[in-house]
Amino acid sequence: MPAINVSKATREQDHEQSRAVFDLAEVPLRELNQALHNLTPGSNETAWEVLNPKGSHSVAVGVDQPITIDVRGSVGYYCGGMNDGSAITVHGSAGPGVGENMMSGSITVKGDASQYAGATGRGGLLVIEGNASSRCGISMKGIDIVVHGNIGHMSAFMAQSGNLVVLGDAGDALGDSIYEARLFVRGKVESLGADCIAKEMRPEHLEFLQGLLDRAGVTGVKAAEFTRYGSARTLYNFNIDNADAY
Repeated sequence: MPAINVSKATREQDHEQSRAVFDLAEVPLRELNQALHNLTPGSNETAWEVLNPKGSHSVAVGVDQPITIDVRGSVGYYCGGMNDGSAITVHGSAGPGVGENMMSGSITVKGDASQYAGATGRGGLLVIEGNASSRCGISMKGIDIVVHGNIGHMSAFMAQSGNLVVLGDAGDALGDSIYEARLFVRGKVESLGADCIAKEMRPEHLEFLQGLLDRAGVTGVKAAEFTRYGSARTLYNFNIDNADAY
């Protein structure tokens, strides 16, 4: 990685691990993202800390190395977009599109998330410890999303695969035009969208959901408290090769 002016970004030794600290009150966001994109496999700079994000957009987008990134504050649009392997923690709330098109790794939002969190996500785990707004998980394609609070209307619209877990309530039109994603809601659902129905919670679903809750750091909640929702398979030509999703 190219040298960085130490008056703007500092590195500290922390338990034999190099820790890069970027203060966005002093360093342009572009410089942070460029430094993250410059990382190569085997780099010893595996722990990153971002200070004073102050609602900045596109923080830590496109990271493709197995590093940890702690963002100390709230962020704007598209934080962690296209994440592929890193573990990002936002110690605040996130604006629209957090984790959009995520491939792998994890993103944890300690506060609330705005619209379309995890949209088009293909893999990895997105955990929102507060509430999520409308269109959470739209067109999800393999991502796992766990929301500790409530989600807004039109969530999981055209969700293709993956799992959306909601410990609270869901708004109107949940799962509208859903394909093969699985939805698990502990609270009440305002209404179901087109072709979305309640489904039997079989033993394999209970086992899977409990494991996902454990991965997301959820305690004191049992999988048996949730209702499963999915596609009635009336709006598209169902492929029997994907029947194990049901």
